[in-house]
Amino acid sequence: MATTVYDFTCQTPAGKEQSLDKYRGKVLLVVNTASKCGFTPQFAGLEGLYEKYHERGFEILGFPCNQFGKQDPGNNDEIMEFCQLNYGVSFPMFGKVEVNGGGADPLFKYLKKEAPGTLGSQGIKWNFTKFLINGEGEVVKRYAPTTKPEDIADDIEALLG
Repeated sequence: MATTVYDFTCQTPAGKEQSLDKYRGKVLLVVNTASKCGFTPQFAGLEGLYEKYHERGFEILGFPCNQFGKQDPGNNDEIMEFCQLNYGVSFPMFGKVEVNGGGADPLFKYLKKEAPGTLGSQGIKWNFTKFLINGEGEVVKRYAPTTKPEDIADDIEALLG
């Protein structure tokens, strides 16, 4: 039974298994992303947060997802290229996942349970739902897709101390 995000292993875009224990002690923002969504420009804000706080122990973990309006139809290589060319994304991106339903990635099942949405809903409503994780690997807060990355800065600052 998972007790922190460090208990999970996720797939890199190349299909290799990577333990999230690699990020132990860091403040994390886990985001389900899409490259053809109205919220896609949030990649720029996410990259801004990453550049501002990375040296202080902050990581963003992006997980492409095609479950909402089929807005990330490409393969992992195409998605990574899009993110880097259009938004200069330098934070870690992982392989495409499902975040809802029977095929939901175990990490996202855990995140939804630890930080339910509005009225206790566990489902993720759309792309760019964000989960803030403290340095102990515990889910601190869930943010709606409409929450701009820059609006999370104060919460990140508080966790970084």
